Amino acid sequence: MSGYGTGQGAEELTFTAPPPVRGGAFTRTWWGQAWLKALEDTALDGRQVKEGRRHARAGAVGAVTVRPGRITAVVQDRDGTGYRSDVLVRTLTDEEWDRLLDLAVDSAGHIAALLDHEMPPHLVEDAAAAGVELLPGIGDLDPECGCEAWDHCPHTVALCHQMARILDEDPFALLLMRGRGQRTVVDALHARSAARAGGGTPAGAPGRPGAERGGAGDRGGVSAAEAYALGDILPPLPAVPVPDAAPGEPPSLDTETDPEPGVEPEALEFLAADAAGRAHRLLGELLAGRTVPAGLSAAELTVAEDAVRLAAGRPPSWVAARLASRTGRSRAGLDAATRAWRWGGAAALAVLEESWTPGEEALARAAARLADAWEDGERPELVRSGARWTVAGAGAQLRLGEDGRWWPYRREAGGWSPAGPADRDPAAALTTAEGVPDEEGVPDGRSASDEESAGSSALSE
Repeated sequence: MSGYGTGQGAEELTFTAPPPVRGGAFTRTWWGQAWLKALEDTALDGRQVKEGRRHARAGAVGAVTVRPGRITAVVQDRDGTGYRSDVLVRTLTDEEWDRLLDLAVDSAGHIAALLDHEMPPHLVEDAAAAGVELLPGIGDLDPECGCEAWDHCPHTVALCHQMARILDEDPFALLLMRGRGQRTVVDALHARSAARAGGGTPAGAPGRPGAERGGAGDRGGVSAAEAYALGDILPPLPAVPVPDAAPGEPPSLDTETDPEPGVEPEALEFLAADAAGRAHRLLGELLAGRTVPAGLSAAELTVAEDAVRLAAGRPPSWVAARLASRTGRSRAGLDAATRAWRWGGAAALAVLEESWTPGEEALARAAARLADAWEDGERPELVRSGARWTVAGAGAQLRLGEDGRWWPYRREAGGWSPAGPADRDPAAALTTAEGVPDEEGVPDGRSASDEESAGSSALSE
């Protein structure tokens, strides 16, 4: 889902229509859930709410435009007729905005959360206590639809459900509905922070109604606003180095000197190239400021796991044969293992090759997940064996990992084969398992070493 406008501070944003929702909850954040609760509390006809939710799941809502006081989209009816649907929300007054912005500035955590596209609960609570309602309540979502319904109809309900998904990703859309875009809000926060750091208060702004919570100054140390204000007197950071486009070539071990007994130059050259590739990826991840994938920077794999990692990188056939032999796997077994690795590294490999029996607590959580994943009457018949749930009469299976994620499996050539990455939503995982596999049943162009890696010893044992 993507938004675009005339800039970050645009007073109008349009979010392209995401794909249909296949099972699971419609929203994953507390503020998205609060938005839908306001809809359910406002709508008088529960049947319209249920029908509108089905419309939204089916992908009937087009691009959603968000502007102060209004959201708009064209919603397709079951017969293909499109209706312009609007939902109106009250905008905040200038005085309410002043109170809200001062509350946000009172905590550096509030600003950090907003910039990270999260809605801080304490900010919403403090704002409500100060008479500023950020999230809608009963009667706050006013519908208008081309179908001429006087209350919420399936079209406006579907629009509200789509808006909940947008709010999950960008809570600034809620602030825009309340009257101000992201850039306007961020600039105002920075101005207030700088004024506070200098000991002043912006003209026309009230005091600090949330100060009783205590700021950084109350606990000692330097507040975030003060640190930000000192930025101009600090020396600039050095330029970030730019890594080479590809790892360097490892040295050739093809010399006139015979190797020591038991030393294979070709195997060592292969391992050296692998180590160079991992080092290059690690440097790129660190310079880009991204989290280093598990295992990329430490030798934390077993020999058997590292052999699968190496094989997942599509090495020469003689290397794959050696890896299978040294780890006690058949070539078919190694192929299945590498397929799992490409979908999820060591965790996916463990789900393929190891079996575990969930305890009562894990089974209760799994049952709750399965119960919530489908609408009434839509759940397939699942037969459980240990941590595996197989669709009755179909070649699809769900495997539960010890971390609570669901892994899709598909029956192929008389056995079960990994079909995709894990998902917290069992319905989404099952949709993957029932889909059409690509030519190899694995993600295109993806190397297992992008998932996890470690010191390699399977070739040289």
